[in-house]
Amino acid sequence: MQTPLDGQTAHRKGQLPVTNLYALVEQSARERLRDAAFECDDGATFTFDELLAIVARRAAALAAMGVGRGDRVTVQVEKSIENVWLYLAVLRLGAVYVPLNTAYTIAELEYFIGDADPRLVVVEPARTASVRSAARPDVRVTSLGEVAALRVPDDLDYAEVADDELAAIVYTSGTTGRSKGAMLSHGNLISNAEALVDLWGFDDSDVLVHALPIFHVHGLFVALHCALLSGARTRFLPRFEATAVVRALDGATVFMGVPTYYTRLLATDAFKGGATTLRLWISGSAPLLPETFAEFESRTGQRILERYGMSEAGMITSNPLDGPR
Repeated sequence: MQTPLDGQTAHRKGQLPVTNLYALVEQSARERLRDAAFECDDGATFTFDELLAIVARRAAALAAMGVGRGDRVTVQVEKSIENVWLYLAVLRLGAVYVPLNTAYTIAELEYFIGDADPRLVVVEPARTASVRSAARPDVRVTSLGEVAALRVPDDLDYAEVADDELAAIVYTSGTTGRSKGAMLSHGNLISNAEALVDLWGFDDSDVLVHALPIFHVHGLFVALHCALLSGARTRFLPRFEATAVVRALDGATVFMGVPTYYTRLLATDAFKGGATTLRLWISGSAPLLPETFAEFESRTGQRILERYGMSEAGMITSNPLDGPR
């Protein structure tokens, strides 16, 4: 069966077309099918081959629920590997992923549903009834479990999309008024991800410790895209918990966090100075205090790489991988 990778215009960095971001994920995965893609805190490990198969099933389930190219899928769920499969499945369909902070109330969620105009809303099982009552009758409300349980033929190709078609809508923090949806295209996300993989030296020998939430740019796009497009392994933690992170750092090479993660690591007795395999510590989403930077360097002998981005643009600037920070 022909896929969108066949007979298309060559991508500027190889044979891939400038199209659906999922095309790049799939190409990277097919080069290392037997390698581990995700290691989860419960001991489960998923290879890239398994990733492709699961995402194909989830995409077929979403299609059976009426989701198609260009449709918005609003998601408010706790972090889990099933959440990652859902995100990739939405991309595969050419639909638009709309993640929401898990702290939003039903009243706040009603605003976001009205603004994003989704075809499907995915929430925690305990919230489905409340959200159904708050949403329009034509909006389907479901849970991750219901998507995973639906068994339908999974022989759909991923959607061919133009690079200026929407891949995601990420809502801003709303510091100057109501939150606004930042509209991000496949081309936006591809450009940002490829630049970061090159800038930070990611490859398939890397092991990323992922303790960030995945309802915003840092955890969802920056961390996951760098790992997936480079073929790196991701140690996927449900949340930041200092002692669990210290354990996960053993044998890892990259850690991404917000400044409070670093202050909490430094305050943890188990953090003796960092794993010797770590080549890169990245901080973002808030300013890193000079005192934290200095104490971390004193403790570990390594300098944290700070970068700056925003919901509307992804990453904008970064300290160099090699050179003064």
